[in-house]
Amino acid sequence: MTRESRLHIPQPAARPGDEPDFSYLHLSPAGSVDKPAVDARARDIEYLSHDLVRVLDDDHSAKGPWDPKLDAEKLHTALRWMLLNRVFDERMWQIQRQGRISFYMPATGEEAVSIAQAMALRHGDMCFPSYRNQGLFMYRGVSLVDMMCQCLSNTRDMCKGRQLPIMYHSKSGNVFSISGNLGTQYPHAVGWAMASAIKGEDHIAASWVGDGSTAEADFHYALTFAAVYQAPVILNVVNNQWAISTFQGTAGGERRSFAARGLGLGIPGVRVDGNDLLAIYSATIWAAERARNGHGPTLIEHVTYRGGPHSTSDDPSKYRPKNEWEKFPLGDPIERLKQHLIHEGYWSEEQHEALIEELKAEVLAAWKEAQKYGTMTEGPWLDPASMFDDVYEDPMGRFDGQRRRMLELEENGGDT
Repeated sequence: MTRESRLHIPQPAARPGDEPDFSYLHLSPAGSVDKPAVDARARDIEYLSHDLVRVLDDDHSAKGPWDPKLDAEKLHTALRWMLLNRVFDERMWQIQRQGRISFYMPATGEEAVSIAQAMALRHGDMCFPSYRNQGLFMYRGVSLVDMMCQCLSNTRDMCKGRQLPIMYHSKSGNVFSISGNLGTQYPHAVGWAMASAIKGEDHIAASWVGDGSTAEADFHYALTFAAVYQAPVILNVVNNQWAISTFQGTAGGERRSFAARGLGLGIPGVRVDGNDLLAIYSATIWAAERARNGHGPTLIEHVTYRGGPHSTSDDPSKYRPKNEWEKFPLGDPIERLKQHLIHEGYWSEEQHEALIEELKAEVLAAWKEAQKYGTMTEGPWLDPASMFDDVYEDPMGRFDGQRRRMLELEENGGDT
């Protein structure tokens, strides 16, 4: 008896009104996954792509061979940056809802990815981020004022009003400009890493995409080049379960993990607890050492959850249970690190609340400063003539007539 073939449409485990269901997630016990040598062949460490590297246990202790054994100072530093990221996001979300900026994308629930990896990488390493990596920019020296001014598109905007809010960059911090064309940063990162290898440097590149972007052609182009040329690059997939309103299964997450995407090319994949800062830090150090020693690229999948909406244009209650974030089995990355610090005797609830208030004051002061450079409704304003700058290296007079016409219109109050 033959069966009829049927088209399979991936569906999320739960919809609005249902109880959250994360039974599809394969979770390994903390400390249970072996840590191989950095020169191990991809074929010999395939288990890293389907097991889950975890360090922090449910009792808030650090366990297993991936424990990086960070001291109290580094743990405090990590917690502070993660909290600053969240406080900043909360303030910017409120500001957008007040109509004072046009758009924003929070990183709620994903703060550990940016901060852990920023701490693990060297300053000379080049970063090619996605749009929920604001913690990476903060850690690499971009001021809160400058990030706010970019969202305001004001006279201090690093992008001169030419980019969507949240698409920052930092030349001094070695962080490439964020692109709204998702996935394009992957080939850029691989190309930069190849150039670093050609020059004989030990700097590596790192890039980030979401689970949805793994379905983009750029993702696969980048993996092919990275594998063929053994580029010293770390390619990160932040699997937060949702690509806007589309469940991660639509991008292929049902059959195998995203970490396994590179195995056919010989790229090792590491599936890591994306809400465990210690596990992310350790996996990144391992992948970076592998790249610096000529052993090629690593694909890291961070299993996390997008705690908030995709952006200020999104309403997640339309496509997922309202309490799904609360039920995510890997918890909140900030709460987990806080509890680990308390468990180790390095922290207290009182210190935590005091730090939150301190950071709120820091963010508020930055906002007051940023407004001095202009807002959407109040000057000073960007010079409209700046639209002609930075287009051609040598304009050869082609803009002179247009610039002159614009100035005439301004002088005449816009009348032709």
